[in-house]
Amino acid sequence: MSHKERVVLAYSGGLDTSVAIGWIGEQTGAEVVTVCVDLGQGGEDLETIRQRALDCGAVEAYVADARDEFASEYCMPELQAGGLYMDSYPLISAISRPCIVKHLVTAARQFGATTVAHGCTGKGNDQVRFENGITSLAPDLKCISPVRDLAMTREFSINYANEHNLPIETTHHNPFSIDQNVWGRAIETGFLEDLWNAPTKDVYNYTDDPTYPPLPDEVVISFKEGIPVAIDGRPVTPLEAIQEMNRRAGAQGIGRIDIVEDRLVGIKSREIYEAPGAMALITAHKELENVTLDRDQARFKRTIVDQWTNLVYEGQWFSPLKRSLDAFIQDTQQYVSGDIRMVLHGGNAVVNGRRSETSLYDFNLATYDEGDSFDQSNAKGFIEIFGLTSKLAAARDVKFGRGVAMGNSKVY
Repeated sequence: MSHKERVVLAYSGGLDTSVAIGWIGEQTGAEVVTVCVDLGQGGEDLETIRQRALDCGAVEAYVADARDEFASEYCMPELQAGGLYMDSYPLISAISRPCIVKHLVTAARQFGATTVAHGCTGKGNDQVRFENGITSLAPDLKCISPVRDLAMTREFSINYANEHNLPIETTHHNPFSIDQNVWGRAIETGFLEDLWNAPTKDVYNYTDDPTYPPLPDEVVISFKEGIPVAIDGRPVTPLEAIQEMNRRAGAQGIGRIDIVEDRLVGIKSREIYEAPGAMALITAHKELENVTLDRDQARFKRTIVDQWTNLVYEGQWFSPLKRSLDAFIQDTQQYVSGDIRMVLHGGNAVVNGRRSETSLYDFNLATYDEGDSFDQSNAKGFIEIFGLTSKLAAARDVKFGRGVAMGNSKVY
């Protein structure tokens, strides 16, 4: 084991984190161990990235194919919750950070590191997600950010890479900041920072233009306890379910999101998201809950999920409250089993069929036709009792001159 301090660096294989390997060493005197986690983001294979890290000066390069882990342990809880931050964003980046954090801490323990480094800026949410997550799992570890703490700008990175002949492309600069994984894709900065500018077609990658869709695509998604287990009758893992719905919903332009978002650090930020599979699955899951959840349970779940979503967005995945809310959400899912049929077309996922052995829908109670088992004679007394408190309050208002004004409309 080396006597030098070691720093574990969250490594993407790109310019900035490749430069950070040498820069951290120069600034801190520590050896750098890189960690690259595959969450289904695509691009280069892990072995190529691992070799580049070593070529750029890393003493160890940890890589992990965490696609199944991410889908099962992070995307599925998000699906069961149905959490949409600001009623729109399916937490694409927010749920990926705790998965990466687990591997960063694992590598720190494995290679004897005392510090973890990440590539986040000081203006975003991810610095909080990484550092809160790391210290929640390993309170003894220190955290640094080369961009935020060691003055590592983009221009500096290009110059440093050229001067040190690092094996990394330095000329191409994407105008956007992009973060993607199998659950979706997040795009920001560049001309999108002007709120009046509409996204151009080059912004999108996971979704085709919904203006000119292919023929409608009807799909049946089967769930067991809130988890998709089959598509059109074919068994799937959580990862396979997301991947297939990404392909099919993406072809129809489903899951494009354009919002001005409230960041944790207090600023508003314009964000473009693509989450075709996630949004189609959330739509299907929500409709199955409408069939299987008790009314009061469903109402209270909305309150719980709002808090759960804020916690996850703000980097509190490993917090005690999040853990407690997880237990409630899991309990709500025990009867969320059955099939949802939906039509994917032109940017929309529309449910048109539901069936479940655990359904609370009773045809004989709901029907207005022959076979109606609902005893309508109970309704009159129910209404009288249900409205009694409002009736008493209204009578008091009238007595003290505070009754509801009827207005001055003319009657002809």
